[in-house]
Amino acid sequence: MATSDLGRLLGLSGDVRIDFIDSPALRDNALGDPATRPVAVYLPPGYDPEGSRRYSVLYVLHGYTGDVAALVSGRPWETNVVQWADRLVVERAMPPVLLVVVDGFTRLGGSQYVDSVHNGAYATYVVRDIVDHVDRSYRTIAEEGGRAVLGKSSGGFAALYLSMERAGTFSAFASHSGDTNFMQTYVPGFAAAQRTLEAHGNDIAAFVDAFEKKPKRSPAEYSTIEMLGYTAAYSPRAAEPFALDLPWDPRTGAVVAEVMERWSAFDPCELCLRRGTELGRELGLTVQHEEFDDDHRNVGYRYAVSLPALASVLER
Repeated sequence: MATSDLGRLLGLSGDVRIDFIDSPALRDNALGDPATRPVAVYLPPGYDPEGSRRYSVLYVLHGYTGDVAALVSGRPWETNVVQWADRLVVERAMPPVLLVVVDGFTRLGGSQYVDSVHNGAYATYVVRDIVDHVDRSYRTIAEEGGRAVLGKSSGGFAALYLSMERAGTFSAFASHSGDTNFMQTYVPGFAAAQRTLEAHGNDIAAFVDAFEKKPKRSPAEYSTIEMLGYTAAYSPRAAEPFALDLPWDPRTGAVVAEVMERWSAFDPCELCLRRGTELGRELGLTVQHEEFDDDHRNVGYRYAVSLPALASVLER
């Protein structure tokens, strides 16, 4: 198997391929985002497309504002998730696996990988369109026991959410600093977003247009587009551009309880409280919880823990 230019650029012993797939789940979305998306597939050393060996697969979901290009790009003094997988395989710290980097970016910065009447059906895109493409195109163990999903931040939330709400696709997951406990993690950002939108006459379309045209954005503007991204995922009103139910009152900034309840329906903490016993029986999970002394950014070194842990429990 010849190594691609990208594989050589990243210094891989294996290789990474970029495929483009047309996703029926994302067609005709209200934001006008493309339905054809890149997917990066890491192939370990010795992978033979004509051989008899089959491989388990680790699916990687990026965080808010991420995309495939960001996750496979190289940066000085840092190791991206593809490079980590390659290093761990070469060092025999984990068995050879395929690693698939999924693209979930939207015009508002991210999809949270949930089905939304506004954004498109991103959960379906992952568990149906992406998984089907990978199983058709590569030598995978094409069953639940051969798949795991992981991610950081919004990707960590999605790994939790998809494993709980789309049971039967992945047999293991890892969440790095995933979005949970929404009342604590999201609500503090509402005030800045409310004030920023107020300056645009509470016209979401006008704000987004101005945001996209600016050569440089303020922290408050970034916080606002982020909150709109979450709103488009958790409380869309219709399949029309920016038809969103905000979780705060545009006039006062007060939290709107009925909208926040819709957000909470996605919160992994709330899902565990409401469905813990049911999920425990259905999923039969063994949980490994680790805390580490660091912040939310530049924690890719944690892949050295999660990738081997996931690979070790998958079928070979």
